[in-house]
Amino acid sequence: MRSLHARAGAVELLAGVEVDLHAGGVLAVVGPSGSGKSTLGLALLGATVPGVALTGSVRVGGTELVGAGRAAPAGRVGYLPQHPGAVLDPLRRVGAVLDEMAAVVHGADRVARSSAVRAALRAAQLPAHELSRRFPHQLSGGQQQRMALALALVTGPDVVVLDEPTTGLDPDTTRALLESLAGLAASGVALVLLTHDHDLARALAHEALAVRGGRVEAQGPAAEVLDVPGRPPMADPAPATTHPRLRARGLTVVTGDGRAILDGVDLDADAGAAVAVIGPSGAGKTTLARALAGLAVARSGVVEVRGTVLRPDALDRDRHGRRAVQYIHQDPRSTFAPHRAVLEQVARPATRLRGRDAGAATAEAVEVLGTLAVDEATAGRRPRALSGGQLQRAAIARALLARPAVIVADEATSALDADHRDELVAVLDGVRREHGATLVLVSHDLELVGEVAGTTVVLDAGRVVDRGPTAEVLARTAPRVVAGRR
Repeated sequence: MRSLHARAGAVELLAGVEVDLHAGGVLAVVGPSGSGKSTLGLALLGATVPGVALTGSVRVGGTELVGAGRAAPAGRVGYLPQHPGAVLDPLRRVGAVLDEMAAVVHGADRVARSSAVRAALRAAQLPAHELSRRFPHQLSGGQQQRMALALALVTGPDVVVLDEPTTGLDPDTTRALLESLAGLAASGVALVLLTHDHDLARALAHEALAVRGGRVEAQGPAAEVLDVPGRPPMADPAPATTHPRLRARGLTVVTGDGRAILDGVDLDADAGAAVAVIGPSGAGKTTLARALAGLAVARSGVVEVRGTVLRPDALDRDRHGRRAVQYIHQDPRSTFAPHRAVLEQVARPATRLRGRDAGAATAEAVEVLGTLAVDEATAGRRPRALSGGQLQRAAIARALLARPAVIVADEATSALDADHRDELVAVLDGVRREHGATLVLVSHDLELVGEVAGTTVVLDAGRVVDRGPTAEVLARTAPRVVAGRR
């Protein structure tokens, strides 16, 4: 890259970035949400989001990608987006899509295509035969992330751009992914990590680039650029009350072919309390979160909020039932209508669920978004103009506008840098303490769980395998991970 600039109208997204990346090199690009990381990653493919113009030079394998209407040479640059839904076709089985991608390089050679698919799945830590016939909605969030990685690897690229590659992964899978990426680099594949995960960056990267507001703040050896202090611990969780605000009993969710992905799960959470749900990818965490919100319909079991039984399907719940439990999706981009301003969509729960007029709802949305570092001008744009982290914070603001009794946050901090994650946790902590809202936190981030949650539930294969005070559960469940991060 030489003198790379990116503009959206009068707004400068990148200002004169220059990067060299050699075979086998690993570059970490770090910075707060909205700093230009994803724009930089897309530029390596000769691509931008609509409305963004690139100037300068980006050359991959000797081919100039800027200003010539060209894309990266076929199969030579792989890309893992921040949210796997952007590349997984919801109407096609994932194995068929992998085979089609392999054909970009191997054509009609079935043996070579099959070998490439197996190698990509192996590198992404996925079993080849078990998952290849599934549709994306039949995969957990972590499995979707790894399947998107397999799609990026199946063409045998020279360069792979990975936008937040550890999003949605449990610690064991994260370690396995790190080993796979290190192996790719050792084989000569160049990697670009766009990440908030400084632990991952320190473990893999040779060089690092810190950007803020589209400008390079620091560039050089990763050990120097990534030397940042840790976050201060949060205050103790709010004390529990006598009667549970949220009560779930016997929740069971099955697939169309009768396979149980949630099997008789119980969960209690008091007013103002925070309960974490942890476990490996595919354990049923997101299914439990969605069942609490009525987005995954339970075949059996009951969900109560403030002693009122909620209907299992959110579409059948009345306004009070829909308001009672608000779900924050781990892929926020898929939850925003692409052609409407984000601010309008954030304000909508206040009008639909609380009866506020449009002006008051908009003013309240601006205020809540401001506490999450999303200004009114940014929120006035369409979703495609916001970074993943900005959309994540907007999704959280939208949930808060409903003033719910229960907030279910599914990997809600996964797209956020450390500073914005702290801001978010502080906001959620304030909502719990001041308004008595209950927080159910689905997360692979055990450090965050240890800071926020008073109680932790561990799922595996759709069943509760442990529960109790968070410190005790983490000590039993993942002592090496906890010791390594403290």
